[in-house]
Amino acid sequence: MMADSKAGPLVRDAREDDLAAIREIYAHHVLHGPATFEEEPPDVEEMRRRFRAVKEKGLPWLAAEVDGAVCGYAYAAPYHRRPAYRHAVENSVYVDRNALRQGLGAALLDELIRLCEEKGLRQMVAVIGDSANAASIRLHERAGFRLVGALQSVGFKHGRWLDCVIMQRALGEGDETLPP
Repeated sequence: MMADSKAGPLVRDAREDDLAAIREIYAHHVLHGPATFEEEPPDVEEMRRRFRAVKEKGLPWLAAEVDGAVCGYAYAAPYHRRPAYRHAVENSVYVDRNALRQGLGAALLDELIRLCEEKGLRQMVAVIGDSANAASIRLHERAGFRLVGALQSVGFKHGRWLDCVIMQRALGEGDETLPP
């Protein structure tokens, strides 16, 4: 995990006692932004179910702390359930609205990538809500993701049509070698 320092946040494994703060961060994005196509924020119990499902798969769920408070989180979930997708994950990164542009998203995504590479995963996919979500697109570009496509007007939220931007990044050896 990334060490706590004046240079950045403490990025660590998330714990179940972080879920209330994580739920609040996510609820704001659900209610006010296009990053997620959910329209009703899940309650803490639903967040717990999601958290446990990710952890049961052996995948990382991280929290970013600043001054002891959870200000962001990220996790990797299976890209799809079918077995052929077992070497690919989809990432999610959310930062508290009061902690934007402080490097939390980059610290979380960098650590998430590192942990997924350690697990031998080969591809990471970002499904970004709204083609106008420049901050998320830039975050992923900075981390080595490339644009692979966009689904136009597949979501409708906050009174407007939303695109879904798909970005992808190889992990480790990517598709240069066969998996073990």
